[in-house]
Amino acid sequence: MKRKIVKIDEEKCTGCGQCASACAEGAIRIVNGKARLISESYCDGLGACLGECPEGAIAIEEREADEFDEKAVEAARCSPAAHAPSPHACPGSAMRQLKPHRAPGTESASPAAESELRHWPVQLKLVAPTAPFLKDADLLLAADCVPFAMADFHPKFLRGRSVIIGCPKLDDPAFYVEKLTEIFKRSGIRSVTVLHMEVPCCFGLKRIAEAALEASGKNYPIRDVTVSIEGKVIEARGAERMA
Repeated sequence: MKRKIVKIDEEKCTGCGQCASACAEGAIRIVNGKARLISESYCDGLGACLGECPEGAIAIEEREADEFDEKAVEAARCSPAAHAPSPHACPGSAMRQLKPHRAPGTESASPAAESELRHWPVQLKLVAPTAPFLKDADLLLAADCVPFAMADFHPKFLRGRSVIIGCPKLDDPAFYVEKLTEIFKRSGIRSVTVLHMEVPCCFGLKRIAEAALEASGKNYPIRDVTVSIEGKVIEARGAERMA
C-alpha cells in the first residue's frame, strides 16, 4: 500500500541513537553505526523520531510500503529479545561531545589527573565516519593498551586531539582499513598520530592507517609513535601535527 513512512539519510546520520530511543514501536535500530529502519511494518509513519535527530537525517515520505502491523509490534515487544540490551540503548552507540574540565587557557597543578577526552565513542567499530568531532581534527589513532602503559597519555597525546582506539591483533584489520578509509574520505582530518606499543603485533596499526590513507586518496601527514611496555616513548617518526 502507499502510505507515509520514515526515510533515513545515511549521509547525515552519525549513529547517535536518539531516533531509535524515541521510536516506541522499535522500527529503528543502530546497525554498523547508522540508523536503520528494520521493518516497514513496525513504522506507523507518525514521525515521533523526527524531532529527536540532531542532524536532520530523518524525514517522512509517502511511498509504497508494507502496512503498519500493530500486532507484530506488540509481539516483538513481548519477545525475549525485546528485553535484552539493544544496540541503540548501549552508551557506546550514542555520540557525545564532552566539555573541558578546566577553563580554556588554564593549566591544572596535576594535569595527569584530568581527562582530556572530548568526545564519545572512541572505539573504531563504534565511531561514525561523519561524527562531528572528526571534522578538521588532529586524529589520534591509539592501540588499546597504550593508555594503560602511559601515565601521561592524556596531557601528552590526547590533549587537543580526537581519539580512536583499536587492536590490530584482536580485531579484523580489513574492517579497520575500510572504516578508516571512510573517515579519511569524509571527515577532513588535518593530521594523524598513530600511537602503538613496541610489541610486534601492535605495529599493524601503522600499516592499517597507511593502507586506509592510500585507499582514501588523501595525503594527511602521519606521525608514528612507539611506546615501550614501561610506558615510555622509544621512537617517533613523522611530522608533528599542523599548527
